[in-house]
Amino acid sequence: MPPLSQHPILQESFARIDRELGRHDFAPEEYAILRRIIHTTADFDFAQRLKIAPGAIAAGIQALQSGTPLVVDVGMVRQGCQGMVQRTFNNPLWTAVDLARTAAPGQTRTETGLLKAWEQWPEAVYVIGNAPTALQALCDRVVDAPVKPPLIIGVPVGFVGVLEAKSRLAALAVPQIRVEGRKGGSTVAAAIVNALLVLAWEALP
Repeated sequence: MPPLSQHPILQESFARIDRELGRHDFAPEEYAILRRIIHTTADFDFAQRLKIAPGAIAAGIQALQSGTPLVVDVGMVRQGCQGMVQRTFNNPLWTAVDLARTAAPGQTRTETGLLKAWEQWPEAVYVIGNAPTALQALCDRVVDAPVKPPLIIGVPVGFVGVLEAKSRLAALAVPQIRVEGRKGGSTVAAAIVNALLVLAWEALP
């Protein structure tokens, strides 16, 4: 499959990232994800914070190629990756917060929507870039679920509940990509999805 076309500015940005980062120990597919994150954030600290579980990239590629739905937590993640979704495999793309008109008692609206998504698509690729409550709720369901997501991308940003949610994800035996610490966000989540979509597209025979 021919590579997806890239804007010259993106190509030059990648080249500058390559020069500035220099030598590293990331495998090529891991680096493709890291480079997209750095391009989005201009923050090289993600080279120390990005954690990719063994087999996670392969699982994500297979899921995307087979048309597996994507469930993202908020609209900003959707906006950041829907263009690449449409250019590649056109996977169904659902936004958790939009699935709940109101929050259930004791929950955030995104958490409520995430749980609704889980009831319908437990086999989806889950992408959390904003809401640690949604990531915690997802982990609560995954731990004992007979069907587990092929990949969880858990990169919420912030100060309240973020470290706890990421720690909970790290303890699960599920393919995952996460960012340690407080950093992350919707743009980081979308960058990871876009990198995986490009890898999946270019891996087609």
